[in-house]
Amino acid sequence: QVQLVESGGGLVQPGGSLRLSCTTSGRIFSTYAMGWYRQAPGKQRELVASITSSGSTNYADFVKGRFTISRDNAKITVYLQMNSLKPEDTAVYYCYARKFTSTYWGQGTQVTVSS
Repeated sequence: QVQLVESGGGLVQPGGSLRLSCTTSGRIFSTYAMGWYRQAPGKQRELVASITSSGSTNYADFVKGRFTISRDNAKITVYLQMNSLKPEDTAVYYCYARKFTSTYWGQGTQVTVSS
């Protein structure tokens, strides 16, 4: 059973920052691309950012310049640093790991941006 464990969500004011973390097993982490999706109430799940096993990154246009995805191989953890948060960033954020047709998901962590 593959597990992805997320942490770091919470309530933050507009303009603030949060860092999400996602850890999994070493076998998954070393060979899978990983990243984050988010889903706001009443909306479809959308890709936020991804990072390949070799470290190449990709971002959705709506987070470019504000969010940074990174991975720490020693800690087998992927991070999503979120700066300049906006109310429209409010959503449940899901970590995923993907290789070919296999995708694993975390349980999701709530991010709420509100004053």
